[in-house]
Amino acid sequence: MSSLQKEVDERTNLTGTNRFELLLFRLGTDAALGKSELFGINVLKVREIVTMPAITPIAGAPKFSLGVVQLRDQVIPVYDLPAIIGCKLSAAPTLMLVTEYSRTTQAFTVESVEDIVRLDWNQVISAENTGTGPSLITSIARLAEGGDDGARLAQVLDVEAILQAITPEENRHQVDAREVGDKFTLKPGTVVLVADDSFVARALMEQTLKAMEIPYEMTKSGQEAWDRLNTLAAAAEAEGKTIHDKVCMMLTDLEMPEMDGFTLTRNIKQDARFSAMPVVIHSSLSGSANENHVRSVGANGYVPKFSAEELSSAIRKALGR
Repeated sequence: MSSLQKEVDERTNLTGTNRFELLLFRLGTDAALGKSELFGINVLKVREIVTMPAITPIAGAPKFSLGVVQLRDQVIPVYDLPAIIGCKLSAAPTLMLVTEYSRTTQAFTVESVEDIVRLDWNQVISAENTGTGPSLITSIARLAEGGDDGARLAQVLDVEAILQAITPEENRHQVDAREVGDKFTLKPGTVVLVADDSFVARALMEQTLKAMEIPYEMTKSGQEAWDRLNTLAAAAEAEGKTIHDKVCMMLTDLEMPEMDGFTLTRNIKQDARFSAMPVVIHSSLSGSANENHVRSVGANGYVPKFSAEELSSAIRKALGR
């Protein structure tokens, strides 16, 4: 376990290269399939891997909550990840992942931690593109070849969807139109192009943009957004216009299949057709390292998920209003 923890601490400097580290783990036996599957989470979201401490149950806690633990003077909630995903452990859990994302810290029980693998984002396929529809996973990672069984696959967890699943219905986040301020008027015919692989994140951004009365177009990956930009640029040129007559801003996540938000932003800023286009990065990844990378690729703003008020403010600032 100490060597894996060392990898979590040391191997987090791949952002901006369209590569990332995936922590692989198991959650027990799948209730439907009757076998153990591999799951993954970006190393940048894992603060530490710890042996299961004593958990203090909380009276009236919501479903999937096991209680709270104290780690280094911080009290954090612990959730039964196998139960959330629909798996069953053969014995009491002995490990938990402490994660930091979307401005929150929480721990999840797991059966075992298997490995850390380095992947290109083009090895990751959107779960929605596989026909599975909205779920608790955001994508499928294709790992090294697995002999007679072909390529090994790992299900990459959708952290936004998991947070929604473990939050009581009455406390789930909904955008209040009062948080986003006055209506925002764009140049006629233009839209904000959005890229995010999480259906939960897309839904929250849609609510924000609708409340601002901003026209938008949604895409599910950096590659899809990049392809769409090029298609729109070609259409604009055929009409004697520029891309800025069709797209006024890019709003992008960082972690996405095929092409990450860092690479998408760099592509935009290094292409003369798009370089003047404002780019705002909206991500559950936070911390000074990521913010430094955001600046290095030329993004015009960075907003940690999720605050409609902060997102609205970043959009207005990027568009000079």
